[in-house]
Amino acid sequence: MNRRNFLAFSGATVLLAGCHSRTTPHNHHNGHHHEKGKVKNFRTVPKSKAEILQSGKEKDFCTVCGMTLHLFYRTNHAADIGGETHQYCSHHCMLEEKKVTGKPHTNIKVVDNVTLKFMDARKAYYVYDSLQPGTMSPISKYAFSNKSAAMNFIEVNEGELKTFDEVYKLGIKNLDKEISMIKKKQAKAAKMGKKIYEKMCKPTEERFSSPALAKSYLQENNLCGNLKGKKFQQVGLYLSGR
Repeated sequence: MNRRNFLAFSGATVLLAGCHSRTTPHNHHNGHHHEKGKVKNFRTVPKSKAEILQSGKEKDFCTVCGMTLHLFYRTNHAADIGGETHQYCSHHCMLEEKKVTGKPHTNIKVVDNVTLKFMDARKAYYVYDSLQPGTMSPISKYAFSNKSAAMNFIEVNEGELKTFDEVYKLGIKNLDKEISMIKKKQAKAAKMGKKIYEKMCKPTEERFSSPALAKSYLQENNLCGNLKGKKFQQVGLYLSGR
């Protein structure tokens, strides 16, 4: 990883408890600004525009890391695993679940960044390592159903045009290193989550096997009021790991 990507990875993981972005010398900081236009978070879409393919009370959160799906929707993936459809904030989380469970993925889908609808990931044109932020990785991966749309994206945001198989192989290659860095950042976020939980939430003795389950329980039972975003994610990380 070069120095530019390492700095982006480190800074964004503190901010978003596991979400990473690439910085550039020309006013692109932590995925929030670009010299050709400013956005709060390029990956975010309104909740009403996000397709949620999985079911259950925790359906609005990434199966692996628990992050709120519509906040990172433009990098969302989905796959069938163990007879269920799981949705992920990122390509990384999809690969991490496969590594942890040992179960194969089928029917892999990715969000088309033009229509905001899910499509067959194997037919997608991926833009790899653009100036826009990556999710759970210092290397961004955005998908398009149309090659010309992908090339237009590259004109503005740089990056390399790749196939699903190429991106998948690179993801596997970088997976262990990314998991190691993410776990360290999430451990720090969980410590902050403990402080937030003790200050802002009603106590619960429930135990949770994932941040997604923790967040859905807190939300359903209104234990933390209107807690959202980064703080909500930090509390979810704390409760799932205590």
